[in-house]
Amino acid sequence: MAEAVSNHLKTEARSTFGKGVARKIRATGKIPAVIYGHGTEPQHVTLPGHETALILRKSNQVLELDIDGKIQLALVKDVQKDPVRQIIEHIDLIVVRKGEKVTIDVSIHLEGEAAPGTTVNQDANTISLEAEATHIPESIVVSIEGAEDGTAIYAKDLALPSGSTLITDPDTLIVAISNAGEQDLGDEPEAAAAAAPAEDAE
Repeated sequence: MAEAVSNHLKTEARSTFGKGVARKIRATGKIPAVIYGHGTEPQHVTLPGHETALILRKSNQVLELDIDGKIQLALVKDVQKDPVRQIIEHIDLIVVRKGEKVTIDVSIHLEGEAAPGTTVNQDANTISLEAEATHIPESIVVSIEGAEDGTAIYAKDLALPSGSTLITDPDTLIVAISNAGEQDLGDEPEAAAAAAPAEDAE
């Protein structure tokens, strides 16, 4: 079993910033970041590269930053990567406090297989939730096991984690199950052949 990744990071405060400084930081295997929110002045810090990259494999992570001995919780708001090398270039963090509610987008994960002969159409890949900053769900699991033709699951039907509130419109369609034959009918050779004489007759 893989060892759990800790969100506690030893962080260095810095007073210098800019593109040149950021390049030097990345050259040492670290990541430049800025923390803001709650009316505080933006604080520039340096994060350990490897440990941070492991944490960011999951979305909506709250980091426990040890900034020169002072602990600060911060939600990962934006991760900027090099489009070619996919190296993390910069991270934006938002100050959060225990018990505080934050609004985040959470991914939807489909589980199971629908009934034979049906097609699964996922209309929404994420939903917006309000959740406690220290209890943000990684994803929302939706079971479609054995779902029949005509099944429709809406945002209001989802089982949300305790303490989470739905922000997305409750009537937002998440996934719909339809008969595969109905969708494929137009592609059948017989259907195309039958339509041809009618077109020529006009």
